[in-house]
Amino acid sequence: MYKVFVNDKPLFLTNEIVKETDFQLFLLDSVDIDKIIIKYFQNKIQKAFLYHPNEKEILKKIKEKIPVQKAGGGLVYNAKGEILFILRNGKWDLPKGGIEKNEEIEQTAIREVEEETGVTGLEITKKLQKTYHVFKRNGKYKLKITHWFEMKTDFDGTAVGQIEEGIEEVAWLNKLQVKAAMENSYENIKLLIEDSAIL
Repeated sequence: MYKVFVNDKPLFLTNEIVKETDFQLFLLDSVDIDKIIIKYFQNKIQKAFLYHPNEKEILKKIKEKIPVQKAGGGLVYNAKGEILFILRNGKWDLPKGGIEKNEEIEQTAIREVEEETGVTGLEITKKLQKTYHVFKRNGKYKLKITHWFEMKTDFDGTAVGQIEEGIEEVAWLNKLQVKAAMENSYENIKLLIEDSAIL
């Protein structure tokens, strides 16, 4: 099962039909994906399932219906064990961004962290899960698939937010501060933090 966030609400891609009552179920093959996404953005849907019997085909099917943007990002630790966060649009987020032509996704993740925060000396320590969310750009909906990497750095300079990306603040947060930041973050970031067993 995949969890895609639309307007910070879950859209599950599944090959199982579960007996619940608080959601809507749609068949992936016949659904008009744009109509569902619009309903999410209008707050008419809080949670839905898109069903397809073959789990291996689910992601391929959704990619046929909605353009995909690939992105890379970092969950970065410094020498003190603090995690690098950015504040953008009034919410705590992790640095990430879109892949460029002829770039490996690991290069994307490192480049985006450096560009968005000014932090250098990054080393990837492991690959984390991917997150999925739908966003709107130039009147079109797109599915952003972000490949996340755990990184470490000995950087001890001043981190500076990329102004043209709307980054208001860059901060190294300890566990307690991360917990507080999660009260004002995105669902896919919360998922990543939970999965990384940080808290």
